[in-house]
Amino acid sequence: MLASTVTKIINYEIIKGNAIWRFALVLLIILAAMAIGRIVRYAIDLYAQQRKGKKGVSFLTLFLECITKPTSVAIFALGFYLCKLCLVFEDITATPAISGISSTAEAGWTKIAQAVIAIAVAYGLYRMVDIVEYYLQQWTSKTKTKLDDMLVPVVRKSLRITIAIVSAIYIVDNILEQNIQSILLGAGVGGVAIALAAKDTIANFFGSITIFADRPFQVDELVKIGEHLGVVEEVGFRSTRIRTLQGSLVTVPNSTLVNSAMENFGRRPFIRRTSSITITYDSGSNGAKKAVEIIKDVLAQVPEINIDSEKQPRVYFDNFNDWSLNIYMSYWVKPVDFWLYKEVNERVNLKIMERFEQEKIEFAFPTQTLYVKKDLTE
Repeated sequence: MLASTVTKIINYEIIKGNAIWRFALVLLIILAAMAIGRIVRYAIDLYAQQRKGKKGVSFLTLFLECITKPTSVAIFALGFYLCKLCLVFEDITATPAISGISSTAEAGWTKIAQAVIAIAVAYGLYRMVDIVEYYLQQWTSKTKTKLDDMLVPVVRKSLRITIAIVSAIYIVDNILEQNIQSILLGAGVGGVAIALAAKDTIANFFGSITIFADRPFQVDELVKIGEHLGVVEEVGFRSTRIRTLQGSLVTVPNSTLVNSAMENFGRRPFIRRTSSITITYDSGSNGAKKAVEIIKDVLAQVPEINIDSEKQPRVYFDNFNDWSLNIYMSYWVKPVDFWLYKEVNERVNLKIMERFEQEKIEFAFPTQTLYVKKDLTE
């Protein structure tokens, strides 16, 4: 009695010609496909990591890492397709005609399976862009300029967008058999409105192309664009990011950047300092001469200060101020490093102060002397 009841339940038709056991088998195949996909994915990933640990990064390890997830998706698509074999679909050509699930549903089932397989292939190509990115980074790391390093993520994004668009068109046109021409025509009409709304984005895109072509600066160089002074951190398709000396991150649209005057401090062969050192009139001519000699001696002992004939330090007693004797000082610091330049200035300042204190030479500061005339009649 129990066996008969179980048999009736198992053979109970949920949809024409399809007993409940057929749908249970479909569920079992889907679960098995998901499990097999996970196992294969884990096995491939484990082998890739072991090979990388023994032989380092290679094309094979990169390839295996890229196909781990797409392989599991492809296995699921294959299992989904096999599920169709477990079901009964109507066949009006058979004798007698077979009654089952609509043949339209069967065709749709096949298209969905094919679409998932195509997505798996597209996903694999999408992931393989990482291989191109890896070898591009290896190539750009050997060049002196750092600006081409920024081309790597741009190429990566461009390839991935292209793969996504081509794959979507292929799936819609060849697998789902939709009228892609009407879709593209509608997108073209809408694209005009989008282009008008996104004219600033397009201008920024062409601005980025100009930057990559002209290379007015490199990453990590100190530049001044408008009122913004800082180090270039990143150049993208839309904007350039600058880290100011105060620590703020400024984003400048590329269209604005290419149309603005830019001062590149990183391209200077030297960093020049010009300063005036003032001493008191009480120092006299001997004090002025001694001060000039001290400053020249201090500058000669700093290795970062350039001593070439054209860019050698300049020190002169050049003017009589209202309240001081003025000594002109100028020198060039190399290599071009803003913070090194600040450090050199500090060393020079401290050394000059020490030597002046030893020689009893006093720095001048703005002073004013008042003479009061007494009234003799008092």
